[in-house]
Formats: sequence, structure tokens, C-alpha cells
Amino acid sequence: MNLASYWPTTDWRSAAPAMLRMNAEKLSALDALIRTEYSNITGMVVVRNGYIAYERYDHGYRPEDPQHVASVTKSVMSALIGIAIDAGYITSVDQKVLDFFPEYVLGTADDLKRDITIRHLLTMTAPYSFADWHEPLDKMCIQSDWVTYALDLLDPKGRIGAYKYSTAGAHLLSCIITRSTGQSARAFANERLFKPIGMREIPDYGMTSYEFEDLFGSRVRGWVSDPEHHSTGGWGLTLTPRDMARFGLLYLNRGRWDNVQVIQESWIDQSIALTPDRYGYLWWLSEEEGLGAYCAIGDGGNIICCVPDKKLVVAIASSFIVNPRDRWTLIKEHILPAMIE
Repeated sequence: MNLASYWPTTDWRSAAPAMLRMNAEKLSALDALIRTEYSNITGMVVVRNGYIAYERYDHGYRPEDPQHVASVTKSVMSALIGIAIDAGYITSVDQKVLDFFPEYVLGTADDLKRDITIRHLLTMTAPYSFADWHEPLDKMCIQSDWVTYALDLLDPKGRIGAYKYSTAGAHLLSCIITRSTGQSARAFANERLFKPIGMREIPDYGMTSYEFEDLFGSRVRGWVSDPEHHSTGGWGLTLTPRDMARFGLLYLNRGRWDNVQVIQESWIDQSIALTPDRYGYLWWLSEEEGLGAYCAIGDGGNIICCVPDKKLVVAIASSFIVNPRDRWTLIKEHILPAMIE
């Protein structure tokens, strides 16, 4: 079934929960739950069978207001790599990363870096020397050349294939998009991804400051870029909750929108194929057996959760706080039970 046909790009349709086989009372109970237990949620859209079943905004946000979705950006970057491969700009996921940076000077002990591929960046299996979840991202952000820093961060004494989460690696993917297509990831996404599925165009941020609030906080606009105007690959994108839901619905519909194949089905399959690390091509894979859910997740509680078997997409935008309540718990314990089988 082509879910996008139920949610055309020119219209935003809601439907009574009962029509979508959802319990209206349980969905309404989300209002109080969000106020009391998930108070940093600023917008939520729940979609089933292509229709909006539930939508809510808080803290002065409106449906048309874009918000910084943090590392949800990574899953969008994954889609752009797939589109670039399908268009012939990139050979394959097994193309070497250094193919795109011929000016990079290898050290005498850097031979391992020659073997790192796009696949390793997509699956977070490139080698790094920093401890797990202690990436020195703050140091990258004060560099004049983020690309060289990100390439230097690759550990020539490490082991390719071991999972280690890296935002710098995702930034290299954005630079690869620019090196291969001649466009920033923002411009490429506007043309090849956002416009075809009816999302708003992401404006050029035109950054003049690299302070925390400009990079990560309240002053983030459009899509953050580095000093050389590469769109940030691992964070920095602003989306509305509705646009987040559109992107999730595109994946739920196996890359197809209004009879146009925006992303190849094979790329969707590769991106969400279950792995021992529970991580696909910059998508988090559910640990709940039998659900087959996959999620784009960003700091502070931003998430796009797709549950194909239930024809469900949940998009949640949030203001940043440290250690927010887990959104998967909210989805599993309060939204999935609202569905009438």
C-alpha cells in the first residue's frame, strides 16, 4: 500500500483515531502525561496509515516552527548518501573515504586510514582513539578546518569494524556529499529529498558565530555549517515535527512518495537491516523482538520512530535537557497500546 497516497504533499490530513484503529481516549491521555513526565517535548505528531492521529505543541511552538533535531540529522545524512549513490555521484558504500580527500596527507603510520569506507562511517565502525561516548566534539567546533580534524581523529592503531559512535564521522559524510555532487548537503537535500516529499526548504543559516547557542542551542537556524560551509553531518538540522513525520513516512513507504521513488527500496533495506550493534546506516534499530522498529534519535529527546508492522510513525521534537526521559518508553507504553488491532 502506498501510504503517501493517503498523505499527499499538498495537504495535511488528520482523521478520527477510531478511523485509524486507534483508541482516542488513550491518545488524549498523552496530554497530561507529556505535561507531567515529558515536559521538554515541544511538538509531537503521531501518524497511522498516513493520517495524523495525534498532534500537540507546547512552549509556544506552532506546527510551522522548525526546531533543532540534533542527531536526527544523521539519519537524514544516511538518506542523502543513498540518493547520491543511486544517482551515480558515489560508487558504493564500499568506496574509500580518502578517495574524496586526495589532498589529505597521510602520516607514516596512517596506512589503516586507506581502508576506511563510507560503510564504516554509516555504521559507526570506523576506528577512533577516544573512549566510547566521549568524542571531543567541542574541539572540532573550534577548528578552522573540520574536515582535516575529523580525518586526523581516525585512529591508525585502531580496529576497523568495532562499533564506536562518532559525530565527526557523520560530518565526513556531509563533506563527501559536497565533494561528489558539488552541492552542500543542505542544497542537495532540498532538491533531492525535501522538495519531493513536500517538506519545507531549509534556508542557508549564514553563520557568523560558532558559540554554543549558534551550534547546538536556541540560535540554531536552517542547517548549521562549518567554517568551510559544509553542512554539519551529525547535528544542526532544523525540522518541524510534521516534516520529521514526513521523512519517517517516506521510510515506512520504502522510499516512495506520490508514485516517485525518492530513495531506492534496496537502500531502505540496507539502512535498517538488523545488526549485532542494533545500529544500521545511521539509524537506531529496536531491541524489542518482533516489532521491527527503527528510529532516528537526537539529544534532548528528539526522535522519529517508524514501526512498519503497525503502519506507525511517531515524530517528537524537544528542547534540550540533560538525560531526558526515554522516548521509546513513551512510545512503547503509551502509543503502541493505543492501537486497536
